[in-house]
This record gives sequence, C-alpha cells and structure tokens, in this order.
Amino acid sequence: MIKPDLDQPLPETIGRAHFVGIGGSGMSGIARVFLAAGIPVSGSDSRESGNVEALRALGATVAIGHDAANVGDADTLVVTGALWQDNPEYQLALERGIPVLHRSQALAWLIGGHRLVSVAGAHGKTTSTGMIITALLEADRDPSFVNGGVIQSLGVSAKGGADDLFVIEADESDGSFLLYDTSIALITNVDADHLDHYGSREAFDEAFVAFASAASEFVAISSDDPGAVAVSHKLDRSKVVTFGAAADADIRVADVTTSGPVAFTLVHAGVERRVQLSVPGHHNALNAAGAYAVLTGLGLSPEESIAGLEVFGGTQRRFELHGTVRGVSVFDDYAHHPTEVAAALQAARSVVGDGRLIAVHQPHLYSRTQMMAGEFADAYESLADHTVVLDVYGAREDPVPGVTGALVTERFRDAAKADYVPDWQAAADRVAEIAREGDFVITLGCGDVYRIVPQLLGSLEATPESAA
Repeated sequence: MIKPDLDQPLPETIGRAHFVGIGGSGMSGIARVFLAAGIPVSGSDSRESGNVEALRALGATVAIGHDAANVGDADTLVVTGALWQDNPEYQLALERGIPVLHRSQALAWLIGGHRLVSVAGAHGKTTSTGMIITALLEADRDPSFVNGGVIQSLGVSAKGGADDLFVIEADESDGSFLLYDTSIALITNVDADHLDHYGSREAFDEAFVAFASAASEFVAISSDDPGAVAVSHKLDRSKVVTFGAAADADIRVADVTTSGPVAFTLVHAGVERRVQLSVPGHHNALNAAGAYAVLTGLGLSPEESIAGLEVFGGTQRRFELHGTVRGVSVFDDYAHHPTEVAAALQAARSVVGDGRLIAVHQPHLYSRTQMMAGEFADAYESLADHTVVLDVYGAREDPVPGVTGALVTERFRDAAKADYVPDWQAAADRVAEIAREGDFVITLGCGDVYRIVPQLLGSLEATPESAA
C-alpha cells in the first residue's frame, strides 16, 4: 500500500500523466478531467473495463497488465493507495526521479483556484455528491466534478466544466480529504471507519474537525449522527448549517414515507416544502437534505434545489438493478460498512413488497471484517431473509490468518439464515436454489462482488423454477 505524502508540494505542470490503476472509479474520473484539460494521459490496469474503454475513446493510451515499459515518456506518475510498493511502474518512476502523485494530489492540482465543494463522511458521499451535481446541472450551472461513482443520468463520474465551481467526493479513508482547499464542506456522518489508518476513534473524529474547520465559507453537517454532532460542537457555530430529523436542525426532514421512492417534508427557515425523490430509502431523504443545504448555500433557490434533487436517478453500484430472471430481481450495491448495509437493505425492503431479500455479502478488508463481524451479522440477520457470505476482498491489506467470511456467518444467532460459500459459482447456485418469484437478490461490497452478478443471473436461469 502507498500512503500519500500530504506535505509533498504540487508541481507547477503535469506534462504527460501516467495513471497506474487507471480503470478504478476514482482514478478514471481524474484521468477524464485531465484529458478534458488537454493533458496527455496514459495508464495501465489489471483488466479491461467500461472505464478503460471510455478513456481510450477520449484519447488515453491504456495497457492491460503492469509493466515498467508502460510508463513510456511520462512526466508524472499518478497512483492509488491500493497500489503495492513493488509495482514495476511505480519502481521505475522512483528510479527515474519521475514525480509520483497520489490520486488525491492529482485531484488537488486539477482543482487549482476553483471554488470547491467537498463532500465527506463514512457513508452517503457518492449519492450526496451526485445529488449536488445533478441539481447544479438542472439549474444550468456547469461545474467541474469528480464523484466516486457514475451518475446514472449522466453516464459519467467526472467532467470538466466552465464554471468556477468544482464538486468532489472527498476521501477520508487515508486522510487525503485534508489536502483540499475547501470552500464548502458537506459531512454526511462521522461513523467510525478506517481505523486501520487512524488508529483510534478520537483520531478519526479529529480529522473531520480539521476538515470542517478548514472550510472557508461554511460546513453543512448532520444533526442526527452522533459522531457528526460531536464534531459540530468543536466548530465555529456561525459557519455551521445542520440538517436531519433532529428538532433543532437548521434544515429539517419530517414526515418521511418510504414505500417506494422516498418522499418527505423539508422544513427550512420556517417554510415547509414537500419533496418526492426518484430513489428509495430513508437515508436518501437525509442525503438530499445535506445536498439542499449546499445548493441553497451556493445561491440556488429552494425551488431550484428541490427540482434538481427530485430528478436525481441514482449512481451506479447504489441499489442498481442488473436484471430479472424468473421473477427474481438482482441488484448490486456498494455498501461495505454495517451502517451502509443496514441502509441499503432498508431501502430494498421498502420496495420489495411481499418478496424476500437475499443478500450476497463480500467482506472488504481483513481489519474491518475482524473488528465488525458481529455488527455485519446483526445487520444482515435483522434485515435480510437469507445471507450468502463470500470470502474477504483484501484490497490493500495482506491476509490475516483466521480472518475469512466465516467470521460473519458464525456471528448469526440463527445459523440457518446464513451460508459461508467462498466459491463464487457455488454461491450463485446456492442463491438460485433459495430464490423464488418476487424476491430481491442484492450483492453488497466495495470490492469486485459486482462481478458475480452474471453468475447469479446464469444460475437463476439454469435452476428450474420448481426447485426454487
């Protein structure tokens, strides 16, 4: 794993940029904006993907597989924290003295002198960022943006714009969100995560205090999340706008209905306005309230802000439908923390009707699985009808002896409600054996669990309906 040196000065010029791991959601978005700015881009990735194809169509040169020769005559190397130190392209850059930028530093260079909106939080960042971007575009603004996921209505996660406004999803996982010169900060929640990096809950919270304090204009922050409330108490109250269901929130959510796409009443400055979103889930009412706080703070009228929020159609890998076979709908979601899992399953429950929820969970990180196995089990056992658990997606971590997906299933009180099935085809077959017409199957995780979706659809197709 490569940790960013946040004290490293940014270069005046980038020259030719080479991205190692260019196909990732964050890296591909930054590369896209580099290309829009006229910067020559090359890169490498471990496999072909839609992101790789799109970047090639925009003019990038992308190699599959990592090899020192891929670097070519690059002037700057851009890397992600998930990269291992022995990567041959990274090692060649060190040998040649080619400047190496973490992706957050490359993004900071792009932002330059823009008026920056940074969206941070343990959960809800991608959706909230997508809501803000969608509403700005609906109001005929033209911001630059880099989001952590593709916005469904736009088909992209990033774009260069003509306005002075730049909107980003700011990553707190490695502290890099402290790098940006933020004008307006949105904090969706401060739910403890990434303690493998921070070491303690106190250090995690203090990073959010530093992030919020650095916002030059104002910070919009949850009134409901205990961690966010604790952070807000350490901030200059004159720069804070709170949002949520709490009675004292500056922007309050009330009368939430979750049967289908969520609807709610938004109370702001004594005026009540009814909002009907196009996405399900109580959590999305709160995400929308945070986005509204930013939008009105940017000068949009309440009516413009709400109109834009109502047309937001979601982002990829957030309760995304991939197909329906013999009446069983298969969704995918990025949720990888117990709180996110609970929110995703609650949203699914609000629209599944009389059907059942069958979850396919891919644990992400050995450290998180070890620390939160019980919390994951509680979320799945209380909200899903059955859960199939795969093995751990280690990402940037080395395997830890004894830490497998079985840690989660062993914490279920009712063992009949969960299966640990590390083999993906066997897992898909198990889901097809359980599922019946009207059920929802939902894969959850921020690794590569989405790649099991074709196997799930294939197993459902191959399994006779009478066997379900």
